Amino acid sequence: MTHIQERLHHWQGVPFTKVSIDDAFWRPRLEVLKKVTLTTCLMKCEETGRISNFAKAGGLIEGKFEGIYFNDSDVYKVLEGVAYALMTDRDSELEAEADRIIELIAAAQEPDGYLCAYYTLEAPESKWTDMEKHEMYNGGHLIEAAVAYFEATGKRHLLDVACKMADHYDHVFGPDKRHWVEGHEEIELALVKLYRITKEERYWKLALWLLEERGHGHGVGAIWDKKEWGPAYCQDDVPVRSIEKVTGHAVRAMYLYTAMADVVHASGDPTYVDALHRVWRHTVERNMYLTGGIGPSHHNEGFTHDYDLPNESAYCETCAAIAMVFWNHRMNMLFGDSKYADIVEREMYNGALAGISLSGDKFFYVNPLASKGDHHRVPWFDTSCCPTNLARFLPSIGQYVYAQTDKGIAVNQYINSEAEFLVRDGVSVKLNQKTQYPWNGKIELTVDAEKSSYFSIRMRVPDWCRGYNVQVGGEKISGLEALTEQGYVVLSRNWSQGDTIVLELDMPVEIVRAKQEVQENRGRIAIQRGPIVYCMEQADHAELSYDEYTFSAGERLYVDHMPELLGGVTVLRGKDGNGKPFQFIPYYAWDNREPGFMQVWIREKEEPGLYSY
Repeated sequence: MTHIQERLHHWQGVPFTKVSIDDAFWRPRLEVLKKVTLTTCLMKCEETGRISNFAKAGGLIEGKFEGIYFNDSDVYKVLEGVAYALMTDRDSELEAEADRIIELIAAAQEPDGYLCAYYTLEAPESKWTDMEKHEMYNGGHLIEAAVAYFEATGKRHLLDVACKMADHYDHVFGPDKRHWVEGHEEIELALVKLYRITKEERYWKLALWLLEERGHGHGVGAIWDKKEWGPAYCQDDVPVRSIEKVTGHAVRAMYLYTAMADVVHASGDPTYVDALHRVWRHTVERNMYLTGGIGPSHHNEGFTHDYDLPNESAYCETCAAIAMVFWNHRMNMLFGDSKYADIVEREMYNGALAGISLSGDKFFYVNPLASKGDHHRVPWFDTSCCPTNLARFLPSIGQYVYAQTDKGIAVNQYINSEAEFLVRDGVSVKLNQKTQYPWNGKIELTVDAEKSSYFSIRMRVPDWCRGYNVQVGGEKISGLEALTEQGYVVLSRNWSQGDTIVLELDMPVEIVRAKQEVQENRGRIAIQRGPIVYCMEQADHAELSYDEYTFSAGERLYVDHMPELLGGVTVLRGKDGNGKPFQFIPYYAWDNREPGFMQVWIREKEEPGLYSY
């Protein structure tokens, strides 16, 4: 066994169908998502012709294609979100609407399995000629929706459509067939999902072949013709196993790395492992914002050069934050290191969550870390990948809470919940988690095992935590057992019904400074408490003007939970550099009140000899 292979863990995700969330922070958001967000997205897909495009392509009604060539994908993403909502709360009306749309999608599929409404209606003679045109990207989202809907309802109709389409891909492309470099990655990770549900190995092998196509000069189409973009824009500049750094379009890059991790997990082949480690370090250590946002540039919706992290002009697409969750979750499953779950947490509470209003019907595409007051969420976009991505991401958060390890269970996210597992020898175990996270660092776990069994429970100690203590059965754990292994406290013993674990994470207010290489933030500080990044907003400081204030790192901040403010938030209160009252709110909650400026990075009041507290 090689050194690389020894580092692979192959943890298994715990389906969120096995996780019941009853959390004061997340449960209200999931209710809003089901009642408002999914309904809004379905309505917008109907109004903009996204759904009727399928009926037209299937010959059910007359008309031309409406919108952009990748609009099919928005319908698929909403259907995936509907499926996740149905898994936790079966709704006959919502399910009937999904079934209606699925019939239209099936009607649009051509006899050979091809499915892309744009080409069927507008350019049937030009299929598979421009690798930028999202043909397989659309197909990937169809596959993800089909797998989710089958798991939610047991209905195979959409899954059969997806398999027929994937079989068409496999017939046309592959070794000794046609070359293909999909301009927007997505199909690769979706094919691995299809393999897992069907057990057809040719699907993950097709994903591997598509990954291996990159970096060999096979790319053809608009991306490759545009000099200011070129192959690096869609990660086609080098073979994937040779990737050294993150490049190009942020969402495309994250979907690529997600697929690479998926293929390693499915195949057991460690070929991509070194590349994954290299590009992860380059992304997180040099190209990620405090909020977890990535991709500073509007020009390419992606990356420029190291430490280019402007605040007001930050692009930080919502989809990119969600894609960071996908990738880091897979990395956690592969390598068993909590640092990947730390990134998942950072995105969940900051970079991704900021993309949706508290009302659930307005969205950010772009997530700057500073605004003079002219940046606001809107109900929809011509390119509406972000609203529909939120519609499928948020109802699936249960899958990120726990993981099944080779020796037991890992607790990756702290959310009030109950989950079911099978541990060694098929023993059934339930874990009940009680917490007021993210406002409070106390987590209580109760073990309900059908019989006494020896296994490990791993509790993540977040990267922001500077101190913690653990109790099992009311007794404090100390010495070696209290130390962390890859960021987890590992508790291995015979567990019986009623056993308890209490983990208390210190959650002080932290002053954050950027690396000196980040020119934009020199002389500035930011505030974080627990997993929450804070900002100041004009709604709380009507007398102030944008960036005309300072804050001292030595200023004491008081923690105050306000149940009636912004859906219930913990605010931080102190005084600014001039001694006037100052308040910070969670970054995710900004732009939910009257319009005004916002800043995460505040100018630091100069105080000789003071560095931090």
